[in-house]
Amino acid sequence: MTLLNFALAAFLSLCFQNCAPAKKEPVVQKTLAAEKLKILTGAEQVDSYLPMLRGKKIALVVNHTARIGETHLVDSLLKRGISISKIFAPEHGFRGDADAGEKIADDKDPKTGIPLISLYGKKKKPTQEDLQDADLVVFDIQDVGARFYTYISTLHFIMEACAENKKPLLILDRPNPNGHYVDGPVLKKDFQSFVGMHEVPVVHGMTVAEYARMINGEGWLKDGLSCQLDWVSCKNYDHQSAYQLPVPPSPNLPNMRAVYLYPSLCFFEGTVISEGRGTDAPFQQFGHPGLGLYSFAFMPVSKAGARRPKLENQTCFGKTFTDLDEAEIFKWRSLKLEYLLETHRFLSESGSAFFLENNFFDKLAGSENLRRQIEKNMSETTIRESWQEDLKAFKKIRKKYLLYDDFE
Repeated sequence: MTLLNFALAAFLSLCFQNCAPAKKEPVVQKTLAAEKLKILTGAEQVDSYLPMLRGKKIALVVNHTARIGETHLVDSLLKRGISISKIFAPEHGFRGDADAGEKIADDKDPKTGIPLISLYGKKKKPTQEDLQDADLVVFDIQDVGARFYTYISTLHFIMEACAENKKPLLILDRPNPNGHYVDGPVLKKDFQSFVGMHEVPVVHGMTVAEYARMINGEGWLKDGLSCQLDWVSCKNYDHQSAYQLPVPPSPNLPNMRAVYLYPSLCFFEGTVISEGRGTDAPFQQFGHPGLGLYSFAFMPVSKAGARRPKLENQTCFGKTFTDLDEAEIFKWRSLKLEYLLETHRFLSESGSAFFLENNFFDKLAGSENLRRQIEKNMSETTIRESWQEDLKAFKKIRKKYLLYDDFE
């Protein structure tokens, strides 16, 4: 064989080797790899926190979302011999079936006999007496990542009570379904309320554990207190994850479409417009009897989770989003103001009131700025530009407390 033929044969042999079909990865290996990517909540990682609970009296801050699969955290811990001294219940109650804003009475869990202490109504913070028989407080509630969703307000008061009474707090973290973006006006300090405790934007892009770290780190508890804080992080989660909530977080957020639309459509709660409470699609449609520019119609009626809905038994004309794909809404990564602007313009031109007289809209927005901008018929682009400096400053603060890879 000549040198040329030898070189040619070697070249062809190398080509055949490179072009040979790759070995197929065993199906078992692929399945295991997929399972590793499944998001695990803090509560699901029982072995990582059970040693911290054994031999102690535990107070739980939970509602119906505190689940490990189909089992409530309370039942799971009791089965493992953990002593639970009491349960603190936030808005919507321990079972998650109370109306928004409905006062929840203290009670006993009928299944276990454990005392239930309501943290919604006049009493929003545990007392010294409430915590005296607890060695450790455990917080496990599914949040949705909007400033006016009150579970993070309950978190603030739990942290404050724990700090005052020198009780450690353990957070079993859960993914934020709206944790893939940050947007909206930042709350001004003069507008603090239970639907807005901190100087953060409407969509803060943080999990409960990250948010708790920020409350501590920024000194937002009264008198400069700091809570002794620990947490169990989620596994296989980051701030680009599209996490499907296993159970609805509250009666009027029945599916992921409502959860994704909530930060935008909740502003209607401060107006005369119905946000869909009292229908089968709350926070997935809006309407009003005077909105003649729309052909779609619905009628709010009294039902579980919405006993006295706005515009009850009245035909409301408006817009529905029930035909929108949830994955598409997830990709928006921003608040939508066009519906607020459009409905305000139409009703104001017809001489009808738009904002409620109780100024609840300002509490939701975090200042009077957004209301005034809407009243001046400013464009969405101009309004959004007015948020940017505050958002930039907040994002710098937020970065310090993140536990998971960010979306940027």
